[in-house]
Amino acid sequence: MPEEAGFPPAKRFRPGCGPPGGRVVMLLTAGGGGGGGRRQQQPALAQPAASPYPEAVERQRRSLPIFQARGQLLAQLRNLDSAVLIGGPPLSGHPGVPHRPGGDRSHEQDLPRHRQAPPGRLPLPAGPASVRLPALRPAAPCIPGSPEDGGLEVLAVQRVSKTQAWQRTGRAGREDSGVCYRLYTEDEFEKFDKMTVPEIQRCNLAGVMLQLLAMKVPDVLTFDFMSKPSPGHIQAAVAQLELLGALERKDEQLTLTPLGGKMAAFPLEPRFAKAILLSPKFHCTEEMLTIVSLLSVDSILCNPPSRRDEVQAVRRKFVSSEGDHVTLLNVYRAFRNAGGNKDWCKENFVNSKNMMLAGEVRAQLRNICLKMSMPMVSSRGDVESIRRCLAHSLFMSTAELQPDGTYATTDTHQPVAVHPSSVLFRCRPACVVYTELLHTNRCYMRGLCVVDADWLHEAAPDYFRRKLRAARD
Repeated sequence: MPEEAGFPPAKRFRPGCGPPGGRVVMLLTAGGGGGGGRRQQQPALAQPAASPYPEAVERQRRSLPIFQARGQLLAQLRNLDSAVLIGGPPLSGHPGVPHRPGGDRSHEQDLPRHRQAPPGRLPLPAGPASVRLPALRPAAPCIPGSPEDGGLEVLAVQRVSKTQAWQRTGRAGREDSGVCYRLYTEDEFEKFDKMTVPEIQRCNLAGVMLQLLAMKVPDVLTFDFMSKPSPGHIQAAVAQLELLGALERKDEQLTLTPLGGKMAAFPLEPRFAKAILLSPKFHCTEEMLTIVSLLSVDSILCNPPSRRDEVQAVRRKFVSSEGDHVTLLNVYRAFRNAGGNKDWCKENFVNSKNMMLAGEVRAQLRNICLKMSMPMVSSRGDVESIRRCLAHSLFMSTAELQPDGTYATTDTHQPVAVHPSSVLFRCRPACVVYTELLHTNRCYMRGLCVVDADWLHEAAPDYFRRKLRAARD
């Protein structure tokens, strides 16, 4: 942030070339600090440095409302008592210190001690958080979590590591001089892990193993990863590919099947690649390409909380009782019929940018299918064929309705619930397949489709026979 806001002058550096000892500010609370409620006298501020802008541009810049609002905001932050300085020598009375672009944040051993926030005076979340303030660039506070031990692949929100917390300091100075405020205490910071668990150890390895096999790596089970995943994760990925029919064992070696070789040609998760490859069998290739493309981008649906009733009224014309996949398909068809009109997207609370991106993804996937000489067939309104195709590819992500009205996953019997954003939230179908699990205070299923249990047994009879036998035992 600029020196005109009241901070000492800071030399401007090109991003990525800042000096060592870049300073960061952690904001603990807006209450009184260790001074017994008395405000400390602020030292005189240094004179602002000469503006690097031409005089005419500088006058126009200072007249902008955001420039004035930024100065008022920083003036309020400067008067807070319980802000502490980390990453450099303490400056008396200054909670905010400009952070130079690209400043070095690796000298954690030089951190001075934090001032303890008074008990009961912290009106902020205990964990990491970021807030959007005018003229401030927020940093993402959380990361996706790893699959839990039950074999489920879930999206779990986890705390950042200390390394990530320091890396986020650079966000304050990436584009301009700025100040980084951390809205958590030192005690919370000390609870963070020192390093982030590598993603290769947190994600589903089925796609990785499939690509290694496609590159004819001799022994994928002993492949020398830089951050080696656990043997359990590797074996789980191999078992998943076997269930999908992508690989087989010959002479104690893993080799790709013809189906697995085709699956490796798609830049998708193996289960979605199989859904596309199975679609000609169910005469729904065009529809499956659309559904997989929509699942490959961020949500195409906008849900402004202030207009919830209006959103529900507009979206009612797209909702399908068969589930979320068919609902997304209905939205895409309406979008195409409207000629990709952005005004139509605005009226129907659809994200036009994500919808256009989904169209580009679909075109790429369709080209891959054409190179494989796959027939481009359409179900022409036959929704059951689409549901059957999803059941044959997502059979490992299924849940069944229990006698008490709740749901449990078929494989691990993990209690799950229908996510409130699903069109099936108020329904109770006997059996569903889902796209992902979101773990917050509960484990929620997202991206649901109603299927018949007979279709699942038809898709993988041995798999469900083993699960049934295990449940009886």
